Amino acid sequence: MSRLLAALLTCVIATALATGAAFAVVAALDATPPQQNVPLVTFPDPPVPGPSGSKGPGEG
Repeated sequence: MSRLLAALLTCVIATALATGAAFAVVAALDATPPQQNVPLVTFPDPPVPGPSGSKGPGEG
C-alpha cells in the first residue's frame, strides 16, 4: 500500500510541477514587450505613369 501511495503522490507532484512550469512559460512570454514590425528590406515606390502625348510601342 505504501508503494502505491508513493507512486500516486509522485504522479500528483509531477503533474503539479509540469502545470506550474507551463503557466510560468506562458507568463514569461506574455511579459516580453511586443516587437516592432520593421521590415528588413524596403523597396521604393514605382513611378506613377503620367499622361504622355506619344503612344507607346503597342498602341498604334
